[in-house]
Amino acid sequence: MFQDTALFILLLGVLVTVHELGHFLVAKACGVKVIRFSIGFGPKLFAFTKGETEYQVALLPLGGYVKMAGDAPHEELAPEDADRGFLNAAPWKRALIVVAGPVFNLVFPILIYFFVFVGAHEATSTRVGFVDPAMPAAVAGIRPGDRITSVEGEPVRTFEDLREAFVGRFDRPVPVTIERDGQSTTLNVTPRKIVESSAVDSVERGQIGIQPIRKPAVLGVPAGSVAAQAGFKSFDRVLSVNGVNIPDEAALHEQLAKLQGPLEVTVQRSQPVEVGATTGGVPTLATVKLERQPGGDGFSALGAEPSDMYVSSVFPGSVAQKAGLRAGDRLVSFNGEPLRSFNVLAGELSTLKDKPFTLSWRSSTDGQEHTQQLAQTMRTSTDEMGQETSRLELGVRPWLPSSAELLPVDTVVVTLGVGEALREAVVVVPKIVGQMVKVIGGLVSGQVSTKTLGGPVMMYQLASKSAEQGWDSFLHLMAIISINLGVMNLLPIPILDGFHLLSAFWEAIRRRPIPVRVREMANVVGLILLVALMGMAFFNDITR
Repeated sequence: MFQDTALFILLLGVLVTVHELGHFLVAKACGVKVIRFSIGFGPKLFAFTKGETEYQVALLPLGGYVKMAGDAPHEELAPEDADRGFLNAAPWKRALIVVAGPVFNLVFPILIYFFVFVGAHEATSTRVGFVDPAMPAAVAGIRPGDRITSVEGEPVRTFEDLREAFVGRFDRPVPVTIERDGQSTTLNVTPRKIVESSAVDSVERGQIGIQPIRKPAVLGVPAGSVAAQAGFKSFDRVLSVNGVNIPDEAALHEQLAKLQGPLEVTVQRSQPVEVGATTGGVPTLATVKLERQPGGDGFSALGAEPSDMYVSSVFPGSVAQKAGLRAGDRLVSFNGEPLRSFNVLAGELSTLKDKPFTLSWRSSTDGQEHTQQLAQTMRTSTDEMGQETSRLELGVRPWLPSSAELLPVDTVVVTLGVGEALREAVVVVPKIVGQMVKVIGGLVSGQVSTKTLGGPVMMYQLASKSAEQGWDSFLHLMAIISINLGVMNLLPIPILDGFHLLSAFWEAIRRRPIPVRVREMANVVGLILLVALMGMAFFNDITR
């Protein structure tokens, strides 16, 4: 609790200091007298005076301020300070002073990201752990264990580099260079187009169907099949075959290729357990004996198939549940085309939006096939931070390994020099600024829910959670909030820096200041707007 509070104070304290330091330094440079530089509001904790300025730290770390001489319309100045008042300064000087705070908040993240990026860091490599059998990578001949070194001549070192390399590259052959058994080979892959949408924007990206994680060997068991008769159940995870450990699908294929005759297969399966009104699952071990099936390899040698198209869960009240889909059913076709991958289904649904489609599936109870015309509907979900998001969904999920079941991914150490780290920092900050502007625009237009707003409680939670994930995560949060403060303060709302900037421009153009009465009324309106905004954020904090 004490550590979380200290991190929260550190987060706000640094950002407030950066913002107010911008105002302070530029005011001094412009010859405006600075009476007080305060970090925090309320009662003074401690202070000292140097020159003509008092520096203090106050009790409430929710903001800060720079008190300049003559920054209030009716404030009387001493004769020696008559030319050093804020409102008496030239409009261009006032503009520089007020814009300096937000600018410092927007420049400071570049420094943060520079220190995050510079030096050596461990990242997920481009070594392929799993290849979706229905996707372009498999068609092109990419296999698990291959390491991708470039995309259309563009070098890639991490899996994130690889993802970004396919932005805007789809529906055409793309040369992908791989390293296999020490040899370099270039394959032509034709990525499928997917649209990744969020409250901020949409990105068109190519998808080839690979993952860095190694996929465990999880069975899909058709009703009445040899596997079902032997005692297998859908979503059984193969742990060993004839005493040989099976960590992933590749190991299952390799081991079964060596064997004939009787097999003894140990699997892990989830045993349903009811706890009150909630049904959970407890992992149990089971041993199944059967003859190796002739003419098959991998899953088919067990009389089963991959679990890729088997439905692990169906959301209550979803389109899928209303259509009669149940956990354990196998998806067969989409708009008449056979389905072999949930990734393919997700890609098709992302482009269809709410348009109707035809879905066929096979029941897990009697093996009968069903076909219906369906359309996605909006589903609202709440994450662990209380944030609500809405998106179009069918309402089915495939089997996914839990964090305990995840196999280790291959990693690579990436070292960025000073110049490269600075270049990366300079590139990433404008992208985040653009996203912030889109979010604010979405709030005004109603496209982004006001429930996404958060106040001090949310910031406290985020500070605590990010610190648990490491200092890089905490610094990333600090950079995001700093950018948020910079963008918000540039809005032309009375009381905020943006309105003072607008006032300076107005005076420079009209050659006279905004009337005092108008300024006072605007400040009242601005105060009401800010109180309403803060009230909404506090309300969201409480309801979360």
